[in-house]
Amino acid sequence: MPKTESIAAGSLTRADLADAVHQEIGLSRAESATLVETVLDRISDALIAGNNVKISSFGSFVLREKGLRIGRNPKTGVEVPIEPRTVLTFRPSQLLREAINGGPEA
Repeated sequence: MPKTESIAAGSLTRADLADAVHQEIGLSRAESATLVETVLDRISDALIAGNNVKISSFGSFVLREKGLRIGRNPKTGVEVPIEPRTVLTFRPSQLLREAINGGPEA
């Protein structure tokens, strides 16, 4: 995986991604921003449509159904039903997991 400059604020933003595209590929800043937005829109559209998204050497965004369950208000102890819902999880690829944990480089 290519090394990038450290993120000062601790979070990677859309603007950071667009700037990286601009620096690496040489597209204009506007074209870079449009490219980033298009990629994120495609990922979002696929997830909204109920599809999982797999990006090789990066990981998978997986939709999972959670059923009705009973929860408890920790303050009062009253039991309340928690409605069924769909949750989004991310599963990193083995390469990403190793890179995060300082393992062999990709």
